Amino acid sequence: MGLRDKFRKKHDSEEEPVDANPSSPEFTFIRTDTHNAEIIYPPSAGPNREPGQFLSAEPKTDSKQRLSLDVFRGNRSRSASASSHQSSGRRLSQRLHLSRSPASSENVPEDLPEILTAEGVDDKDGTESQWEKRATILARENEKHRSRPSTPVHGSAAPVIPQLSLGGGPSNSSSDSQSKAVSSKAIDEDIQEAIRLHEAGDLDQSTALFARLADPKGANNPLSQVLYGLALRHGWGCQPDTAKAVTFLSAAASNAADVEQLALQAGLKKGGAAKGELVLAIFELANCFRHGWGIPKDPIAAKQYYETAANLGDTDAMNEVAWCYFEGFGTKKDKFAAAKYYRLAEKNGNKIIGNSWIWKDKYEPGHGKK
Repeated sequence: MGLRDKFRKKHDSEEEPVDANPSSPEFTFIRTDTHNAEIIYPPSAGPNREPGQFLSAEPKTDSKQRLSLDVFRGNRSRSASASSHQSSGRRLSQRLHLSRSPASSENVPEDLPEILTAEGVDDKDGTESQWEKRATILARENEKHRSRPSTPVHGSAAPVIPQLSLGGGPSNSSSDSQSKAVSSKAIDEDIQEAIRLHEAGDLDQSTALFARLADPKGANNPLSQVLYGLALRHGWGCQPDTAKAVTFLSAAASNAADVEQLALQAGLKKGGAAKGELVLAIFELANCFRHGWGIPKDPIAAKQYYETAANLGDTDAMNEVAWCYFEGFGTKKDKFAAAKYYRLAEKNGNKIIGNSWIWKDKYEPGHGKK
């Protein structure tokens, strides 16, 4: 063999990798996070490495951003898992920065008072007054998040809803502010006429009358505001407008809450002049929160509103809050509480077929939750 051939052979052998142990496996160490993957080279290995160089990272030439959950997939390669398991002791929600504070709702005050009942004491009036107070708090909190309804007949300016007083003079308003918010014989007759028109199928006239009675610059009647809000929600004699419906339901709740608060301050234990309107408005706002009608869905608020209306006597709300507890909608699942409210609804004449399970002994009061 000539000298030239010997040099060529030596040159070729230097370019070919030497596999000292062809049966041993090859490892590639990769450092990963939720966006990047980098190859970790050992000392004296990899491109342009000098002897004695410590472990260092080299971005993969063909790397691209990957989905954040790829690192947690079960079929990922062994090489990728070599470095990604360093935080295996942490929960998935922590690794993905999904941890959050306990469930809450901006529509429900954090300091909403608990309902306190004395053990062995049957104080229905006292308990109901606590629920009524809670209803007024929810109504006022809701009103903070809603814009005032515009005048439905005369324009779109957002008027100031009159402040109310009880059994006396005005409170920062005209002398007839209370009559506007509560009712009068003429308003009651107009409401009955609007209901008659609705039942007769004359939805246009009925809704127009409700709109006039709901006008914050006019009668400002809470019941009419509820009924006009329902007409707007469902399109009874008008174009559906769920967002505007919420503003009138909110105005009704706020007005009724003011009347009830004044009644409580005057010494009444329960059931002021606008209790019915307050309960109805709270229940319909619960439906809005549950279904997302005119506002974003809010299961926590829906459950709180349903439960408040239920404890103020609304049988539909009793069944709805029972469903919330049964399904875990806006609260933890609690079949004991669900049975309690389903039973309450049934005892008040609003029975749901197929709910015989609620009468099982293990759901009897005093048997504890199971």
